[in-house]
Amino acid sequence: MKIDVLLGLQWGDEGKGKIVDVLTPKYDIIARFQGGPNAGHTLEFNNIKHVLHTIPSGIFREDKINIIGNGVVIDPVILKHEIDEAVKIGANLKENLYISRKAQLIMPTHRLLDKAYEEYKGANKIGSTLKGIGPAYTDKTARLALKIGDIFKDNFLEKYNCTKSHHEKIFAGYNFNETNEEYEKEWFAALEFIKSYKFIDSEKFVNDALKAKKTILAEGAQGSLLDVDFGSYPFVTSSNTTTSGVCTGLGVSPHKVGEVYGIVKAYCTRVGSGPFPTELSDETGQALRDKGFEYGATTGRPRRCGWLDMVALNYSIMLNGVTKIIITKADVLSGFDTIKVAVGYKMNGEIIDYVPYDMNDDLEPVYEELPGWKTDISDCKKTSDLPIELLNYLKYITVKTGVKVKYLSVGPDRTQTIKIK
Repeated sequence: MKIDVLLGLQWGDEGKGKIVDVLTPKYDIIARFQGGPNAGHTLEFNNIKHVLHTIPSGIFREDKINIIGNGVVIDPVILKHEIDEAVKIGANLKENLYISRKAQLIMPTHRLLDKAYEEYKGANKIGSTLKGIGPAYTDKTARLALKIGDIFKDNFLEKYNCTKSHHEKIFAGYNFNETNEEYEKEWFAALEFIKSYKFIDSEKFVNDALKAKKTILAEGAQGSLLDVDFGSYPFVTSSNTTTSGVCTGLGVSPHKVGEVYGIVKAYCTRVGSGPFPTELSDETGQALRDKGFEYGATTGRPRRCGWLDMVALNYSIMLNGVTKIIITKADVLSGFDTIKVAVGYKMNGEIIDYVPYDMNDDLEPVYEELPGWKTDISDCKKTSDLPIELLNYLKYITVKTGVKVKYLSVGPDRTQTIKIK
């Protein structure tokens, strides 16, 4: 058996949570492989809207195992809150949630470091969610990190205080004096709560499951254009959000990767700072934001909106080896007379069709235009229900990318998903 992968092809917020929830019945195991509580995966079903930040999005499907992999960074306070909320609406986390012992802990001082770094950068700040993600991954590379398996060791408090002391020395250098003693107390209490859940050596668990012919879907967070190596650096997240992250974030070899589902919105959005060639700062951009309810599931910040960027999309498809495309939020484009798609960038007087090293704000998108559709598609149930203009838009994307569109989302509920034939 091979492990299938589902990840975002843009700057995050592509609708991964909903699609994982839709695909979960096909799989035995759902596994998150990177990122942390900066993720916001929204699911809607049975008139309930629920946002997950750390827990995999298959948790509301009965008898499905959900793994928080070794590549994930965990804030126990946020995880406890997620568990409490999920249990309220029927999730069986005591049986279905497994946590990798090698997953890293986000300490209370990591959150403070995040804030100190952003304040120091001033106008050049990244737009961090201030959840402590970046500083936690920094400590991992510096070999100062605490793994969640450490909480069962006798010297855990000693290791905690050693790393905390290191952080306090950094605070002094930045003249940063803020503290969070109350959050620290809550953090330790949450650790005690989490101890009652299932912990595994996830790399062995996942590989044993593959040998036993179990089907596994690896769930990515953020988006490919936020990858720490291949995204619009430095305006990126702190982990590998591309398919390569599955290998390091779950402990599987590259040849065990199967289908790669790439999720892309029918248009583009971005949260925080960084280049965005097709961004619309006009009435059209605001219309996309309002109609698509484009506000961050984690931060509530308004998302920047723009037309679909085919140059960036093909870049992401190349990096990930995408085998199937899933389009979300097609319903948001209903009502536009014309839909634009960027097929190149004008840079220094020349037109290019690739993502350059310096993806800066000086790139001018080169557009092609397609007819829009006026029909409300939110109640469509099958391919034949869709307007011809939308079908042509999907065909256009397939031709431009060389990858077939497999699913189309026409609304937020899990039932509003069409398998394209």
